[in-house]
Amino acid sequence: MLAFFESPLNVLRLSNRVLVAGLALLSVGLYGAYLHQGHLPLGLLVTMHALTVIGPTLLKIGYVMRLVSERRLGLVHAPARACHA
Repeated sequence: MLAFFESPLNVLRLSNRVLVAGLALLSVGLYGAYLHQGHLPLGLLVTMHALTVIGPTLLKIGYVMRLVSERRLGLVHAPARACHA
């Protein structure tokens, strides 16, 4: 399992999937918790509100994974330093 994370391309692919899953969960949670006009059972309503927390969490994790994999692949340049005269 750890060998999977040694390859930056594997991490990049996984990060894309995590980002999409996070966006999907957030969208479903927002729709069900705030936009749906029908009556929902209490358990389902609690689940929808939980998705509004879990979705952004996955977005953040996926974004950090993407940054790490891009840095390991050399796709991100170091920030330029300002020259002081």
